Amino acid sequence: MDNNEKTIAVIGAGAWGTALSQNFASAEKDTTLWARESEVVTSLQEKNENSLFLPGFELSSAIKPTSDLSEAVKADILLIVVPAQYLRSTLKSIKPHIDNEKPIVICSKGIEVETGLLLSRVCQEEMPENPVAVLTGPTFASEIVQGLPSAMTLACETKEMARLLRESLNTKKLRIYITDDVLGTQLGGAVKNVIAIGCGIIHGLGFGESARAALVTRGLAEMGRLASAIGANKTTLMGMCGVGDLMLTCSSMQSRNFSLGYALGSGETLNEILAKRNSVTEGVHTAKALITLAKNNAVEMPISEGVHDCLSGEKTAREIVDKILERPLRDAI
Repeated sequence: MDNNEKTIAVIGAGAWGTALSQNFASAEKDTTLWARESEVVTSLQEKNENSLFLPGFELSSAIKPTSDLSEAVKADILLIVVPAQYLRSTLKSIKPHIDNEKPIVICSKGIEVETGLLLSRVCQEEMPENPVAVLTGPTFASEIVQGLPSAMTLACETKEMARLLRESLNTKKLRIYITDDVLGTQLGGAVKNVIAIGCGIIHGLGFGESARAALVTRGLAEMGRLASAIGANKTTLMGMCGVGDLMLTCSSMQSRNFSLGYALGSGETLNEILAKRNSVTEGVHTAKALITLAKNNAVEMPISEGVHDCLSGEKTAREIVDKILERPLRDAI
């Protein structure tokens, strides 16, 4: 079968999984969308809309919705788009139904809290024989579902594998760049969510755009130090999965992480914020796992630590900003 004709299954029908499905189906790719929630499948079948997670957008009738996981994973390529903390259990459910040759493309962003592992490592533990790839970048579901142009990074262990997958996944509206730095690509997607919460806090406190620019820049420096410590290439972070994702997520209320930080900076509690949401804000979980990963690799990440302290209730938003500003001065890099 030609790479362009390979079938695609998107596992997870949240906003981002739905948007990816729309992107592929609109490009005339055979696309199945698996949803855990029966009401999502019904909404897709009856109204061509995901009224629970991405309401207000008419979706392609070519998307094949299903709640039968064993049926969905018959596709040639699997894109896993479940929340990061559910990746392992999802892989356990998938494993009995697929062979060892089928590529697993992780589209979730985060670090597993229980183990401190990046998601590719989780996949390797659960499905050691299957090829693993990571697809990530600066994208909002509400824009991708409308067919607005964007770009992402696809990371695989080899660029040859990445090129083969790109042939199947690239579309006119979603341009894909490849790399073989799987660790660095994931790190960018995970850490930027924590930095985005910090930027939201700054905005909620009314500290201005200059402060936010400084936080993004120093957040990128933290990201680079950790990348070097875990054996990733920090220049990877200059691409879509690092700088690109930071630019988007740290500057818009469309970002769940930025908007959560803004609410914290404005005086709301974490419980109050989460009670209003029906979707996962990954940075909340990632912050805890990130601090563990940083300590295990002897890397200082004061911004990430401050965000974690605020989320855990150990310090107020204003206290973490004061703590960061009181740190000793250091060289630029």
